[in-house]
Amino acid sequence: MAEEMSLLVSQDGPVAILRLNRPAVLNSLNRALVERLVAELERLDADPAVLAIVITGDERAFAAGADIGEMADESAIDMLIRDQFTVWDRIRAVRKPLIAAVSGYVLGGGAELMMSCDLVVASESARIGQPEIRLGVMPGAGGTQRLTRALGTRRALELLWTGESIDAEEAYRAGLVNRIAPAERVLPEALALARTIASMPPLAVRLIKRAVYLAEEAPLDVGLQFERHAFYLLFASNDQKEGMRAFLEKRPPQFRGR
Repeated sequence: MAEEMSLLVSQDGPVAILRLNRPAVLNSLNRALVERLVAELERLDADPAVLAIVITGDERAFAAGADIGEMADESAIDMLIRDQFTVWDRIRAVRKPLIAAVSGYVLGGGAELMMSCDLVVASESARIGQPEIRLGVMPGAGGTQRLTRALGTRRALELLWTGESIDAEEAYRAGLVNRIAPAERVLPEALALARTIASMPPLAVRLIKRAVYLAEEAPLDVGLQFERHAFYLLFASNDQKEGMRAFLEKRPPQFRGR
């Protein structure tokens, strides 16, 4: 039962809300919680009634890192056989928009989970960092790669080598978070953003997500080809017909995801 309560799942119209709920340990991410979180993300990704997903914690912490007690006495062979970070690759495969609503400590695995989301709303109290070096290790779930893409090589190295964190304002200036809000407004702001996206044509939302992430990894000509073909493909959808017809008729469109 305790593990079931470590992740609270609810729904607000077309927006699903996943709340990390291990307050006694600042929502630290043990293996069971990560497995359940990923399983829920995949379930919601397949649910046609869900059009966007918000992941949050509480005001003290989004997640303050991994559960160190699970790893402290492990050997290199134990870690290699378990390969606990493979499950994180499944987060990137989620097709629907993922929005993180973060407050307080956003450290280690918590920062990596935040950076695995598509958009981030952060509270003024958020402290974001990768302090793994202070434990004799380094990030393993994408921290070195995503932090470098967001902050640049020199700033990322400084934070990764010192274990220091940054505040929401620096994260916003660097493009690591999208919006800053008071702590009590973080979740409402994230939900409002999610509802706005959920009101858009779902097929276009999905293809835009694929195109943008392709831009991070592929040569420009490959990305341009994908974008062009995705644009043409959307003309096979009812939503394209409805969107353009509604524009010409000067009325709000009614998108159906078809």
